[in-house]
Amino acid sequence: MEMNQGLQKLEELRTRTRLGGGRDKLDRLRQDGRLTAWDRIEKLVDRDSFLALNTLAEMMPTEFGPTPTAVPGDGVVSGFGKVEGREVAIFAHDRTVMGGSLGNVQAAKIVSVLQKAREIGIPAIGLQDSVGARIQEGNKNVGFDAIFRAITRASGIIPQISAIFGTCAGGVAYASGLMDFVLMVRKKSHLFITGPDVIRAVTHEEINVEGLGGADVHMERSGVCDLTADDDAACIGLIRNLLSYLPDNCRQLPPDFPAGDDQNRITNELVDFIPSDPRKYYDVRKVISSIADNQEFMEIKPRFARNIVVGFCRLAGRVLGVVANQPRHLAGSLDVNGSDKGARFIRFCDCFHIPILTLVDVPGFLPGVDQEHKGIIRHGAKMLYAYAESDVPKITLILRKNYGGGKQAMCSKPVGADLVLAWPTAELAVMGAEGAVNVICRREISRSEDPEQERRRLISEYEEIFGGPFESARKMYVDEVIRPQDSRKILIRAFDILLTKRRSQLKRMHGNMPV
Repeated sequence: MEMNQGLQKLEELRTRTRLGGGRDKLDRLRQDGRLTAWDRIEKLVDRDSFLALNTLAEMMPTEFGPTPTAVPGDGVVSGFGKVEGREVAIFAHDRTVMGGSLGNVQAAKIVSVLQKAREIGIPAIGLQDSVGARIQEGNKNVGFDAIFRAITRASGIIPQISAIFGTCAGGVAYASGLMDFVLMVRKKSHLFITGPDVIRAVTHEEINVEGLGGADVHMERSGVCDLTADDDAACIGLIRNLLSYLPDNCRQLPPDFPAGDDQNRITNELVDFIPSDPRKYYDVRKVISSIADNQEFMEIKPRFARNIVVGFCRLAGRVLGVVANQPRHLAGSLDVNGSDKGARFIRFCDCFHIPILTLVDVPGFLPGVDQEHKGIIRHGAKMLYAYAESDVPKITLILRKNYGGGKQAMCSKPVGADLVLAWPTAELAVMGAEGAVNVICRREISRSEDPEQERRRLISEYEEIFGGPFESARKMYVDEVIRPQDSRKILIRAFDILLTKRRSQLKRMHGNMPV
């Protein structure tokens, strides 16, 4: 073939690749308020930085039914681009080509880019918009098998992000569940293992795709979704923001940014922030934003297990992971879902050298038959395991209550905190004064001439001994009691000291965490 003919053929194939399933289908996507696969990539990466690979790959012959018209690229765009100058690996389903369905060729493209991302140490991002496995390829379609393995082998080595842009089923759901973060678009994204039709046929339950696997369902009930956006463009913006907190791989530190905020800023707004009445609540996110650079905090899973808050912020330009009890919900107690949420986030931070700040106001684990039957023992153990296993710098700041098993689950000094700080409002005990007196002094109270007066006297005595953080500081369970207004500058200094902390754990295959 002559050069001119070859170039003409190449341009024709490239044009067909960009058109996917045809201009009409692309136009319908955009009219529906969605972006195409190429649109999404171009919004994500820096201008002119995307290098597409395997654009001319085509699907295998089908096992059943007529073979569809072959389209170069086989329904997925894969390659490498830069986000704020940092290299990332990307694959994006093209829904206009057989619904973005996955066959062996498409899977091979995805696996190739995931493997290369792991080898060179860069984040991997999946822009997912696929109906699932391509049925026409029959039992020779083993594409998802290879994808699951590639994602698993990359886990803990590189950050992996899955963004859901359409109705995705089956293997896409599991692939997303294996990745570190899942993002969804409200009213546009749907994620489930089996769709409404199958459920209706098997269990006779009636439900639509939004009620089954919409963004709100996965953000509030299942906990599958980490972040939601109102449209495709906003979702792309969330990916870019999330990446700014993450390192390229497990051998690097998270990127530093100029703080743009005074390291010695006094947080006077925190002085009287904690209510004196332990039964009153407050929003712990206000504490986090007050301490953080420029009051910026990227919360993860904000509407799932609201009794615990997790997310990323910066102190003096350095990335931190934050884990905090939220007194606005369940009084900040730990439950099954909160433990799962916290443990997963702690382990991610440990994978990628992200120091952890733990803010404590915990009355303990949530009591009740329901929680016991749901397995609070094994779920709560995940928090203990995650903190005890992690080697990154960890500072615990006790704001108010620090009771019961919650003490250990929120990273006490013996469990692995490098430093434990406390505000003067902190209380460290097995339980609150009233509960402790009712248990310990039950007989003494019942035998007294005035039981109520005796109970109040004993509560006062208990509070005198255990109230506040000072007894714990005397016993060195707390390293220092600090003024709330000094929290930001002291935490910056403390994490600065811990910056060169190195892992010391003996080599092993891996531990066996609770599930």
